[in-house]
Amino acid sequence: MRRALATFAAITTVATLTACVSNDETATPAPSAGASAGAGAGTLPAGEPDVNGDGKVVIGVLSPGDINDNGYYESFVVKAEAFARSKGWTVIKRGSVPVTEALTAARALCQQKVDLVAIGAAELKDAIPAAGEAVCEKTAWYVPSSANIAQTPRIMLSSDDPRQSLLAAGYAAGLLMYARGSTKAGFVTGPEADFTKVGSAAFLAGIREVLPAATLVTTYTGDFDDSGKAREATQAQLSQGVGAVYPYLGGATDAATALANTKKVVTLTPGTDRCASTSPAFDISVLFDPGDYFAAALQLYAAGQLRMGVTRTWQLGRDPYPTVKLCRGTAEQKAKLAAFIAAIGSGKIDPASEVRRLGS
Repeated sequence: MRRALATFAAITTVATLTACVSNDETATPAPSAGASAGAGAGTLPAGEPDVNGDGKVVIGVLSPGDINDNGYYESFVVKAEAFARSKGWTVIKRGSVPVTEALTAARALCQQKVDLVAIGAAELKDAIPAAGEAVCEKTAWYVPSSANIAQTPRIMLSSDDPRQSLLAAGYAAGLLMYARGSTKAGFVTGPEADFTKVGSAAFLAGIREVLPAATLVTTYTGDFDDSGKAREATQAQLSQGVGAVYPYLGGATDAATALANTKKVVTLTPGTDRCASTSPAFDISVLFDPGDYFAAALQLYAAGQLRMGVTRTWQLGRDPYPTVKLCRGTAEQKAKLAAFIAAIGSGKIDPASEVRRLGS
């Protein structure tokens, strides 16, 4: 399960550097090695980024969803294509890959001589065994981390700690609520799952860093994409006088935010930068877009620094993403938020400890 189903602005798919991937595969599975040891943890594939040494760099992307959905799945591909275009690389992509075909699709990518296999979401974890087969011997692998995916020497796992970004999101909301004289906020999300409960607690803790007596109304609609339920939950929270609404949703984000805009309460994004959006409008962008993490990993890959056999946890205040930014705000508010994020990055603030202390 991905962390959240964020919504994104529509982005035109780049066609010039893409090609279609075939489902055909004839490889005979066999264990293999092929990476040279590098300094530090994990290994650096020899020749990275041209891992197979054929004089060109090809990125292969497999996604379980619609890669033209203007949302979560498309963002992963769009970010890869944008970076590949800047480097003169090629992207081979395939969307809507059934879980039962993940392994076959991965082998097919390797047969097309890709250098890097990227899995767009953890649902396709069954593709990972191909990384150890002869057909994929000269490839690197990028895989989103999940509790049910084991680290292997042939893959790089990408992860983050939602407590970091949600704590900072709450802090940013607290700054704006303080300026507006509000002490009550709302959190609208989908299923009552572990990661949504953690998100709610971290958001409240962040607000209380600024407003110690603040309260939070959390509503679980059961569905990230049901706009009707999201509007109903948002209306109920507005009726209770909340001064901020965080739609921690997927396809229902805009419906909830548009309603919140009618009361001019503070609003936040669930993963992407939408400060330029005016309909609906957002006050705070909370950035944990998986496409941004992948793009950051591709920068390491281009530099020959993307290690296999390790889990890369993206750190607030250290890496470009995740991060939080005020869309508007005063210079003083922006300086306070930057200092708070820096304190998390330096370890001066421990998000886990703060969530335990202030999040309930």
